[in-house]
Amino acid sequence: MNEKFEHLLVRAEQLIGRIEAVLPQPLSVPDWNAAIAYRYRKRNSGHGTLEPVRHVGMVRLDDLKEIDPQKEKIQRNTLQFVEGKTANNVLLTGARGTGKSSLIKACLHEYATRGLRLIEVDKADLVDLPDIVDVVSERPEKFIVYCDDLSFEDGEPGYKALKSILDGSVAETTPNVLVYATSNRRHLLPEYMKENLTYTHTEDGEVHPGEVVEEKISLSERFGLWVSFYPFTQAEYLTIVAQWLASFGLPAADVAAARPHALVWALERASRSGRVAYQFARDYSGRIGEAA
Repeated sequence: MNEKFEHLLVRAEQLIGRIEAVLPQPLSVPDWNAAIAYRYRKRNSGHGTLEPVRHVGMVRLDDLKEIDPQKEKIQRNTLQFVEGKTANNVLLTGARGTGKSSLIKACLHEYATRGLRLIEVDKADLVDLPDIVDVVSERPEKFIVYCDDLSFEDGEPGYKALKSILDGSVAETTPNVLVYATSNRRHLLPEYMKENLTYTHTEDGEVHPGEVVEEKISLSERFGLWVSFYPFTQAEYLTIVAQWLASFGLPAADVAAARPHALVWALERASRSGRVAYQFARDYSGRIGEAA
């Protein structure tokens, strides 16, 4: 009888262990000394973890050219945050490849020694943002929650979660957490022509957006700082190319000789973005080095 009872206990413990394995678990605390950046990941079991990013792309503020007004705004806001002063959540919008993500990484490297840390969160995992904030709320470091290429489709749960954490939740956002998001959309949700029909007009000619439009712009309005990026002119593109070629060690003569090749490269890509300039510089400097 005792043997049967012990066998049942063993089976019960095994069953409980399996059930616990699939139940939601509290977000574990990572080793905060392992890195300056972390990535939130969800396993197949549904458990979320904060994984250290061992090699963060090395971008310096001085590497980023032709975006000085945007750089000044982001750097000033980040410095206020690091110094414990009031600062805003930031939405960086505009043309692709103009340095939005690179600027955030550059600020991370600039202020990492002063306690700045970054946590990258995919939009699908934004529903877990309150759990992430709870884990870091008592830490002495300052955390930027970074959402890259952020945009939503109607009905996505992450939209409501982000909207709540930015402004509107019962719980106040902790002073050591800010959200920095990049997007090609200013209002983060798709906009349709039929939504213009929801606008109303007063007798004196005033135009008022309807509820659908108000809902779509409400998330963007919760970011205290909007920073817009614009396509580069040819001259600005060539300046960025020259900067990257110089950073790869090419002499001034080779940098000057690269100008027509850089223009052909941009023409083939139908874009003069900073990303295209960087990709050209990597290709050209590699070819010049190989020839040498």
